[in-house]
Amino acid sequence: MGAFAYAVGDIWNRLPWAKLQKLGLVILTGLIILWGVKLAAAAVRRAVDDGNDSVTSEAERRADTLASVLMNAARVVVGIFLVLSTLSEFGVNIGPLLAGASVAGVALGFGSQALVKDVISGFFMLMENAYGVGDIISVDDKHVGTVERLTLRVTQLRDSEGKAHFLPNGSITRVVVLSKEFARALVDVEVGYDSDPDKVFEVLKAVGLALKADLPEAVLEATEVKGVETLGASGFTVRTLTKVAPGKQWEVARELRKRILLGFRVSGIEIPFPQRVVHHRGGASGDE
Repeated sequence: MGAFAYAVGDIWNRLPWAKLQKLGLVILTGLIILWGVKLAAAAVRRAVDDGNDSVTSEAERRADTLASVLMNAARVVVGIFLVLSTLSEFGVNIGPLLAGASVAGVALGFGSQALVKDVISGFFMLMENAYGVGDIISVDDKHVGTVERLTLRVTQLRDSEGKAHFLPNGSITRVVVLSKEFARALVDVEVGYDSDPDKVFEVLKAVGLALKADLPEAVLEATEVKGVETLGASGFTVRTLTKVAPGKQWEVARELRKRILLGFRVSGIEIPFPQRVVHHRGGASGDE
């Protein structure tokens, strides 16, 4: 029994307590960092929580994505810091390791510049709430569609033909959101010069009021008749604007055009058609 106690005491005295204390401080620091990141992520999640647990809003999904990204990044940083500190405390020369990691990091950085750019751009898109899943956007005037998926690296769009577009976030320079809070359906109507402008305005306003009454969820405000927009070769053009729910501008515009066509038929207002005046010059010929 005495020999066993002596052996245990000898092992106890040989333990590198100073190194273990430093490692303990490193582990404690890492845990504090992870705890702080977790608290920050939870605070962001609470800030966008709408209180409805059955439905996850877009803001809540963005907050969850940001929290996941921050926690993963913090775990990687803390893990690397802990491994390097442990090797250093136990006498392992980490200088060559750091040098090799630096060279590999530089090579990887040159090879993955586009990936890093995509991730940074996606991060700021999420942070700034530029657009989200379900929004209708136009990207660089080349792609128009509904956002189906949004990650830190890519934005996935589905256009009107059903085609899926995968756009790296770093390549996106200009985004126009077509369904942010509300939209406006712009409809220009051309009528003949024989038509009375005031009567045309009255018919358009009546059609707009009826449209709002029939489609209250899609049409937010009655159609606004702006007036005569242009004077053409065959008639004049009247511009109308209708405030609608997000993403409903095309549907409402099509329905409004149909109702305007029917309203003009009832009121006797003609939509002009191209006309051409032909001057015929005939040569005079005498009978012999």
